[in-house]
Amino acid sequence: MRNLPLFGARSQTLILWLIPGLRRFSSAASGGGGARVAVKKVTRSNFEPALEDLRALVRDADFVAIDLEMTGVTSAPWRDSFEFDRSDVRYLKLKDSAEKFAVVQFGVCPFRWEPSRGSFVAHPHNFYVFPRKELPVHGPSYEFLCQTTSIDFLAKYQFDFNACIREGISYLSRAQEAEALKYLSSKYLDGLANSFCNLEEHVDIPLVRTADLFFSERMKTKFQEWRDAILKGSDKGCADKENADSTEMQFQTVFFKMRPAVFLNGFSTHQLNLIQLVVRKYFKDLVYICVVDEDNSWQRRLVYVETEEDKASFMKEVQQDLIRVEKRVESAVGFRQVVDLLASDGKLIVGHNCLLDLAHIYSKFFGPLPSSMMEFILAVHEKFPYIIDTKHLLNSSQVIQFLMKRSSKSLSSAFSLLCPKVSSVYQNSTSSTYVRFEIQADETGSSCFNSGAKHEAGYDAFMTGCVFAQACSHLGIKFEVHTPLCDLARNGKIKNYINVLYPSWNSGTVLHLNTGTESLESGYKRKYPAVIFANIVLIWGFPSKFKPKDLKDCICRVFGPDSITSIFFIDTTAALIQFSKEEFVNEILVLKDTLERVNDPISMLHPLSKLLEGGNTRAANYDTYRDICAASASKVLFADQADSLGIRWKTKLGTGSQETKEASCNETTTDITSLVEHSSEVRADSIRQFKHQISYNDILDSLNVSKSLLGKGMTST
Repeated sequence: MRNLPLFGARSQTLILWLIPGLRRFSSAASGGGGARVAVKKVTRSNFEPALEDLRALVRDADFVAIDLEMTGVTSAPWRDSFEFDRSDVRYLKLKDSAEKFAVVQFGVCPFRWEPSRGSFVAHPHNFYVFPRKELPVHGPSYEFLCQTTSIDFLAKYQFDFNACIREGISYLSRAQEAEALKYLSSKYLDGLANSFCNLEEHVDIPLVRTADLFFSERMKTKFQEWRDAILKGSDKGCADKENADSTEMQFQTVFFKMRPAVFLNGFSTHQLNLIQLVVRKYFKDLVYICVVDEDNSWQRRLVYVETEEDKASFMKEVQQDLIRVEKRVESAVGFRQVVDLLASDGKLIVGHNCLLDLAHIYSKFFGPLPSSMMEFILAVHEKFPYIIDTKHLLNSSQVIQFLMKRSSKSLSSAFSLLCPKVSSVYQNSTSSTYVRFEIQADETGSSCFNSGAKHEAGYDAFMTGCVFAQACSHLGIKFEVHTPLCDLARNGKIKNYINVLYPSWNSGTVLHLNTGTESLESGYKRKYPAVIFANIVLIWGFPSKFKPKDLKDCICRVFGPDSITSIFFIDTTAALIQFSKEEFVNEILVLKDTLERVNDPISMLHPLSKLLEGGNTRAANYDTYRDICAASASKVLFADQADSLGIRWKTKLGTGSQETKEASCNETTTDITSLVEHSSEVRADSIRQFKHQISYNDILDSLNVSKSLLGKGMTST
């Protein structure tokens, strides 16, 4: 981030007067020029005190604005949101983005109306977040993708990557916390359970191989010698290491909780299991334990206990260790405590175009994203009962539309238009058309950013809250009258905008959090004609030289000039084609399958033959597009993505048909009569039609090809 001067005083109040029509920003605190907005920078070093302060601020807030910065948005070009995407496909792409990219900044800005001051008091916080493995649990370290355009975008706005990676606050989701507690508890208690079992039980040591027998006997002898040395008071057991000729395994005698113990190193998991069985069968005064060290590494020890009473006392001490480890898990929850705070208080949460933000919040801090859009938005509503999306508010309110006219509905554009920067000479104005804001921040732990610091999460959260408050004012909410504002989420003037999300795709629809449904919004204008998904066929793997016009001409020569409504290219070798009739979808799939099965010189004259050049063209209905989008892989090209799923068939027919596979090179050639008979069940005339559409040059070209093929066949025989 930029090196900007801090406020001179220990504690400052920045006053912003936001009056429609004015463009300059200034402040009594800044002493002229552009206004400085103090955003509290929170990292690992000051997280705990900042969290305690935030608890009080959120508790007293009328609403809380949020914003996130991520390492990317789309994991492949074809995972962008397209107008041909059905709701379930859009959610799959949203889910993919939230699961693969990381949140690196989380902006939280509580807003509280102060009647005595006649203004909102805002407290913008900018949390640096970084997923770090802080517990000794099984599994790899965290992985996430970085999209170069997103990283470049963050760098353009002076994102502090060092602060994020070195000082970013780690976190565990609720699901990860539960899994960690279960794993750590089982590790601790399983060893104790094996050691405290009834020795009178018959214990068989499963000897998979001869080496296991020798190893078990060797361990039995070693433990017997070590215990005897302790009982005799010999010093031999206090520093015992096996020499290098003994498979390089070490025995170190240490003291654990004031008791002699063998510090076990260098054993495999299988060998450790055998050791536990040996101890369980032969030694009632030895206890095998597995504990977490201070550096988060697992340490395995064999502890000597003198009596049964001493063993019971030792078990209680180990269980106390487990309680301390569980507290470490609670500490590793980290930044999720902020999310839990926002969810537990049931506050009105305000975001701008926040559907992706909410998907990230759920994925990172609650658990795996549900499989369907309905399940997801209902789950979000359960966690956050009141959400306002200012993007939806700007797009659907006629009052706001009139004020913004044709302006962009981006956050920065809405902020500059609805909340213009104000000169200090207007601070004594009594106009009722403005909303007044005060930003309170102490110098300690705070950084100052001017109005150009957009796309920094804390500042964007502040802008989001300002836009919402000003929009509420334009909708007729008089903050000075409605005090206290604890029921702002239930205010009748904004109730139609509560829990309605702008889905960020050009579908003319909105998402309703309280019902889990998607519906058309009368105030939205569709940029594209309505899509009939049952009329769509997916084709990919065709030659990259094909353009939309070429593809349309090729198909229309078979099905007629009005057969195709629209074509959307997913990338250079994949496209979605919408037909005017649903039956055309199955007909083109059957026709393609037939042509590829026959593959004789005459079939090469068919208009679709150009589309099938290269032998890699594949086709299926829209559900296959959904299935490919649901896969976790993200290849750059859509065709490569399909290949990564193991798709080997060339054409996937509709219900009642079987998936066709590549014809083998020795398949018997079928004559044109068989070709017509095979297709007559669906559309016989489509096969006959092409005979009357072939030019003289096409016939000559086909004959030359046939001659060449026959020549090759004769040569080969």
